[in-house]
Amino acid sequence: MSTTMTQAPTSRGAVGGNALTGTGDLLRFALRRDRVLLTVWVLGLAVMVASSVAATAGLYTSEAARIEASEAINSTAALVALYGKVYVPTSLGALSLIKLTAFGAAIVGIVFVFLIARHTRGEEESGRLELIAAGAVGRAAPLAAALLYASVGALTLGLLTTVGLLVTGLDAPGSVAFGLSWAVSALVFSAATAVAAQLTVSRRVTIGLGLVAVGVAYVLRAVGDLAEGDPGWLSWLSPIGWSQQIRPFAGDRWWVAAISLAAVVVLVPIAFTLRAHRDLGSGLLPDRPGPAVGRIHGITGLAWRLQRGPLIAWTAAVVVMGFVLGSIAQNVSGLLDTEEMREFITMLGGEQALVSAFIAAEVSIFGIMVAGYGISALFRLRQEESSGRLDLLLSTSTHRLRWAWAHAAIALLGVAMLLLLGGAAIALGHLMASGGEDPAVPELVGAAAAHLPAAWVMSGIVILLFGWLPRAMPAAWALFAAFIVLGEFGQLWQLPTWVLDISPCAHSPLLPGQEFTWGPMAALTTVAALLTILGMAGWRRRDVQS
Repeated sequence: MSTTMTQAPTSRGAVGGNALTGTGDLLRFALRRDRVLLTVWVLGLAVMVASSVAATAGLYTSEAARIEASEAINSTAALVALYGKVYVPTSLGALSLIKLTAFGAAIVGIVFVFLIARHTRGEEESGRLELIAAGAVGRAAPLAAALLYASVGALTLGLLTTVGLLVTGLDAPGSVAFGLSWAVSALVFSAATAVAAQLTVSRRVTIGLGLVAVGVAYVLRAVGDLAEGDPGWLSWLSPIGWSQQIRPFAGDRWWVAAISLAAVVVLVPIAFTLRAHRDLGSGLLPDRPGPAVGRIHGITGLAWRLQRGPLIAWTAAVVVMGFVLGSIAQNVSGLLDTEEMREFITMLGGEQALVSAFIAAEVSIFGIMVAGYGISALFRLRQEESSGRLDLLLSTSTHRLRWAWAHAAIALLGVAMLLLLGGAAIALGHLMASGGEDPAVPELVGAAAAHLPAAWVMSGIVILLFGWLPRAMPAAWALFAAFIVLGEFGQLWQLPTWVLDISPCAHSPLLPGQEFTWGPMAALTTVAALLTILGMAGWRRRDVQS
């Protein structure tokens, strides 16, 4: 089937007139299709903000306590790199939202990267957009509908977040400023992902480019906050830095939001122009032709060929991030020795010595990140099935279980490799920063490996869903997000222990520093194995679905 559409007469680059025909219908369809998904994400983020403020208000009840905690954070390079600075030490809002200003803007960016990729390149890749385009739909309408959909989501998120903060008793200007900071962050990364969707033919690569943009923005913001200046100039190159520098509850600098909106104004026309210069289903980046003679041997070789690109990218990101975090870990010893900061560092990762607690917290973050890789890699199973390529493959002598095990093995081994490399990178960075006084390389590699069973449990959940309920596989991402929220804010919210224990990450030992026991590790590994086996049993019994 040809992928070149016949459109109503307009100029090739036009974004008006007939080119936008059907935009309203496509927007209503997108909102209806994602009415549950979008509602859960927006409400979840808004509730998370309000709950964090309410919990922090009970922790720092006096102005003196808030000043002491704020000064401790600002004097510790490691925490500034992770979360930014508290610009007004006396402000309850500024202190209580320190973990959600920059880090929260990154989470919002990631959510909207996935949403835009789903409604742009994902629709093209599945073939649905080609069928829709056969009707009275303009060439630019799908992209316009996707961006309008993101705008509705961003504005709703900003509004509900503002309402949540007002309910906690914080002042109205600061609450509106924080909601605005998240909304503009969502808009910038939506526009950037829309540009990325015009460059490649793959939804996965589009998501990868969007996540790289979020990661680069976060690193630029972290380095800028550590540099001289308030902040350094690198922060002004980062969309996350722009969101942070609105400074909710710390001056409410409304004019900074204009920088993000200006970026959107620049990126959106670029996305439409690129869309006008490519055919449906194609990308502007040229596809690399394969060799004249095939070099893939067997089903495992094919699985590796499909999985190696994302794995290589994740490996590079994990090694670089691990080295940077290991390098700044030594600075955490600058924390003030106060009761409030002991509670604060406990929530970040443990009750050990401060440097060990910080490293333990970062290793646990790596465990969560790498679990996300495992989920993403195993979604290749469903992608191959829904695209119809699996039908062709199984029409040969390929056995369905062998095919599934090949992809699962690469994903599970990839999770293990990433965690071990991440631990080694943290150890190397820490070794160089400490002048060789405390190498602890085997200890930190072992600390990273301790999070492997929990990451495998998440992979097992994906395999279980693939085997029995393949259309429900996106629920794995919802569970993943829920586990992150429980780990990051569960203790702050003082949730019951049994609720915290729902997350497999809660059973991973926080090393170095915490006493290691084999029991939880063995239990998690057993659960992961059972989930995987049950998933494969379901895959063996069910029919292939489109």
